[in-house]
Amino acid sequence: MSATLILASRSEIRAQLLRNAGVDIEIQPARIDEETIRASLEAEGTSPRDLADALAEFKARKIADKNPDRLVLGCDQIAEIGGKVLSKPRDPDDAKAQLMEMSGQTHRLLSAAVLYEDRKPIWRQVGMVRLRMRDLSAAYVDDYVTRNWDSIRHSVGAYKLEEEGVRLFAKVDGDYFNVLGLPLTDLLSYLILRGDLRI
Repeated sequence: MSATLILASRSEIRAQLLRNAGVDIEIQPARIDEETIRASLEAEGTSPRDLADALAEFKARKIADKNPDRLVLGCDQIAEIGGKVLSKPRDPDDAKAQLMEMSGQTHRLLSAAVLYEDRKPIWRQVGMVRLRMRDLSAAYVDDYVTRNWDSIRHSVGAYKLEEEGVRLFAKVDGDYFNVLGLPLTDLLSYLILRGDLRI
């Protein structure tokens, strides 16, 4: 890249994906009141897709305001089942309840990314994946959360598909990078088109 991309996220997996793709990044996590913003947008009837997009933009804008001459990437991921948005689990009991709610059902993961430059959005994308969860027993869910809590506590839906969480699913339709929280191929295509990356 002609300049280092600022990633306005503390997500280790997003940082790893970008670095693995050869993108030079600097990490500056955006500190926003995500719960308040989300509650306000949901109260206004914002769709899950637009909610993910708005939260990604809030994060990008926050860091872009401090770095107006830099390229800033904000990201967010929403899990949605039957129109209901699932948040990161508050505690192990909440994680178990979320997993049991999704058991035997299909839910969607919406992974939003927004790029800012000169204090304005220049690119945005929301990738979507449909995931069909197996019928899970309460005993397995209890054991799964107990074994994996430290890893899944910061994940929407209370699972990580790249770890033991893959056992929870019968079918996954969509781009794997969107499962991990970043529409990576679309982002790389844009950066290549701009000339920030070469192929």
